[in-house]
Amino acid sequence: MVRRILQFFGRELQSVPQAAFFLASSGMFASLFALFRDRLLGSLYGASRPLDIYYASFRVPDIIYTLSLFFAASTALVPVMLEKYSRSREDARDFFSGMLFMLGGFLALSAAAAYFLMPLALPYITPGFSESERAEVLYFSRILLLSPIFLGISNLVSVVVQSFRRFVAYALSPVLYNIGIIGGILFLEPLFGVEGVVWGVVAGTVLHLAIGIPVLVRLKFSLVPRLPRFSKESFRFLSHSAPRAVGLSINQLVLVVMTAIGSTLGSGALTIFTFAMGLQAVPVTIIGLSYSVGAFPSLAASLVKKEKEAFLRNFSLALRHIIFWSLPATVLFMVLRAQIVRVIYGTGAFSWVDTRLTAAALLLFSFSVISQGLIMLLVRAFYAAGHTFLPVKINIASSLAAVAAAFWFLDIFQSYEPLREWFLEMLRVGDIAGSAILTLPLAFSLGSIVNLALLLFFFRRVFGPYGKGIVSRSLAEAALASVLIASTAYYALKIFALVFNLETFLGIFMQGFLAGAAGLFVGALALWKMRNKEFFEFAAAILRKFRGQIAVVSAEPERLP
Repeated sequence: MVRRILQFFGRELQSVPQAAFFLASSGMFASLFALFRDRLLGSLYGASRPLDIYYASFRVPDIIYTLSLFFAASTALVPVMLEKYSRSREDARDFFSGMLFMLGGFLALSAAAAYFLMPLALPYITPGFSESERAEVLYFSRILLLSPIFLGISNLVSVVVQSFRRFVAYALSPVLYNIGIIGGILFLEPLFGVEGVVWGVVAGTVLHLAIGIPVLVRLKFSLVPRLPRFSKESFRFLSHSAPRAVGLSINQLVLVVMTAIGSTLGSGALTIFTFAMGLQAVPVTIIGLSYSVGAFPSLAASLVKKEKEAFLRNFSLALRHIIFWSLPATVLFMVLRAQIVRVIYGTGAFSWVDTRLTAAALLLFSFSVISQGLIMLLVRAFYAAGHTFLPVKINIASSLAAVAAAFWFLDIFQSYEPLREWFLEMLRVGDIAGSAILTLPLAFSLGSIVNLALLLFFFRRVFGPYGKGIVSRSLAEAALASVLIASTAYYALKIFALVFNLETFLGIFMQGFLAGAAGLFVGALALWKMRNKEFFEFAAAILRKFRGQIAVVSAEPERLP
């Protein structure tokens, strides 16, 4: 039985449909498990200081993990691994052992340094916490220093797993990560409180790594690190992975600043911010990441062949489809925000006040859904062309804008009462204390929009026009359909409020689900009547059978598991 299970995890998936099925399914399951995980935490603690402490404890470990991508970036390592394996299996195995040596050394030294230096850093990361609360953050953070070690090694193992198309193990790793945390919540939290959840996170990272080890062994790769042999490929890999690691690290530093500000805004503020951010990440990941990863092979191949027109055509296609899907998702999140939050988090200690604040934060995050998705595409377009450092420079500029906006918005919020009252009244939270946290998702969205604007500006300068007329028409049609979707869903909510008991989970779920379905039906009908290009392209893609085999390109982790 055990042998059969291991064989299943180690299956080679040759066709794209098979690989796509497992990857898409695992992504959906991982998202569902993550939402269930957060629902359990919300029901136990609500938006409270214990969860603020828990989420603040991730900041330093997450930075270490992100920096580890310098040695384990899959988009850079997979081609090198395949190239070496095609020449010599032993060379590929030696290369892996060498990268494991460098990665392991980096993770060990970083974790050790963080263990001793965190007491100096925490007053700046959590200035609003008391000494006792900061001591808890320190204790939990030191435990969580184990997580970047296991996740970093697991990410390197996944390079081999992906290179040899063992996508079953790769697809299930994030699911097992969340199962580990859920296990900590269900079995350890009753005994040890929040510390039990923290150990659940560590258990999840162990499972994330463990599922790939049998595949590694079957392929005769060793987890014993060896001194690396530096070669031209090694330096090429490091130079290609560095910009990605730096870019993602900057994103983590922005979250550190947001955490520092949020820690001063009262109990539960960080929890509200984290829960709302997790919800808006779902459409960003499903839409933006899917299309950007899917477009990357075509973009890279077009530039290799020096077919600029094909490059721009493929870029325009992906851009139009991201807009096509992201606009409806944005307006539905805005209209159905309270229903979404209440259904996912609204149980136990998570109160109606917590729901309203989280829903307001989700509304503000929703303004950046489109920009975040397009940023993923634009960054990969620049990477395909070899412009690896330009997106990093733009990311630095937009991150500084987000941080500056966070301090500026908070100052305005606290200093100008009429503007504050108008802002809170627009969000329907004027009667709720602790609403200052809403300045942070607003600043985050502004930074994302600035990032997109700069990327589009420089993209046009580097590559020229990219079907602006077609894109403008698609944007106009998608915007019109989205207005109809939002209007229909809004009035449907009022109608279904008279039908269902909104004091129950089922009543709220049915109200939101049917209102959203009504909006999507009207929007789809409008797109059909307008003969929308993306609508019919999508319909054709659904009906069309897959033919042939296409190389599957691995996705970089835009966010942690």
